[in-house]
Amino acid sequence: MTTYTVAADRDRVDRDAVWRLLSTEAYWGRWREREHLERQIDASWRVVGVWDDATGATVGFARAISDGIDFAYLADVIVDPAHRGHGLGRRIVSTMIDDGPGASFRWTLFTADAHGLYRGYGFVEPDHMAMVRPSRNG
Repeated sequence: MTTYTVAADRDRVDRDAVWRLLSTEAYWGRWREREHLERQIDASWRVVGVWDDATGATVGFARAISDGIDFAYLADVIVDPAHRGHGLGRRIVSTMIDDGPGASFRWTLFTADAHGLYRGYGFVEPDHMAMVRPSRNG
């Protein structure tokens, strides 16, 4: 049985592995260049990684942007397809939003296909007060 470590540890994240995942497996942000990802990770308020305990390989990732007081945006939640089905997406989200310094924040995110996952953490569709200006990047 494979075991995993999930933690907020930006320095331990293998950026090459994250780049491979996001540039090949993610429908969002394929327009990004590697330099963009590097800058996004460096500028993020919090970064969570998942590591295969047997190999030490980075197999999951998420990052958040925040004002550090009341608001955060969850981004780039991804798990390597070879490691899906072990609840790692849920562990990433729990570590990021419930187990960290932003547990009482208002969180936002965008997703096209993981609504069920995020509803389990209290995310709902925006109401009449929310507005979004879509990205012009792609």
